[in-house]
Amino acid sequence: MLTELDPRVAAHVNAHAVLGALPVLAARVPDARDVLAGLTRPTAVILKAPGVAPAAYTFTDKAIAPGAASGARRVTLLFTSPDHLNRMIAGSAQPIPVASPAGLRFLTGAFTRLADLLGRYLRPTANDLGDPSVREASTLMILHVAAAAIAQVANEDRSGRFSAAHVPDGEVALEVGDDIDLRLLVARGRFTFIGAGAEEPARAALRFADLDVAGDVLSGRASALSSICDGTLGMRGYIPMLDNVSRILDRVGHYLGD
Repeated sequence: MLTELDPRVAAHVNAHAVLGALPVLAARVPDARDVLAGLTRPTAVILKAPGVAPAAYTFTDKAIAPGAASGARRVTLLFTSPDHLNRMIAGSAQPIPVASPAGLRFLTGAFTRLADLLGRYLRPTANDLGDPSVREASTLMILHVAAAAIAQVANEDRSGRFSAAHVPDGEVALEVGDDIDLRLLVARGRFTFIGAGAEEPARAALRFADLDVAGDVLSGRASALSSICDGTLGMRGYIPMLDNVSRILDRVGHYLGD
């Protein structure tokens, strides 16, 4: 079994899945909204590394959205390699910023505080998880990261591409209870994370009973098999799709693990 991790794939996961949880952070965490409230102008942060698809996020005084909005102040973070980007996410390296003085102040102020908050919610301590509101927001962010990372690993990782090639076209859902439905679109072996807001039933779905079950399975505190056996994790629809998606999700765990 392929266990070696590709730094380029890890950089895709970090740029597009881990940082992709920033919009959820802004929507769910009051401390993040307090930071955003102090912004006087929309600012787009763009990450660029060799061999990695660029990622961009726009920060306003009310929200964070994927992409670089027209008219927003531009702040570009350059990296000399995929590993350089990965080390920034790990906190052991700094990017090369290209920005105006106001953009640099945003990086050292609001962006840094938001990144610290994101790290807290994606790597919560036992004390953090004792707060129900923190636990709920943390689990929802981890679910978004995992779903988005499935697309990155399916498209960029050698083992992931092999599994993706055997997934029929259609939408796959990661569902939690009756309220959360995150979608992945599969077309000719390529995966796209399309998030929430779907109107039609997915062709196949992994369904967690609640956020606690999702958090336990995705963090490794509980096994998927035991959750299937006790009925807290279910599968429906075209099961052969889920067979290969579960293999990709297992690969995702290697990239997101400590």
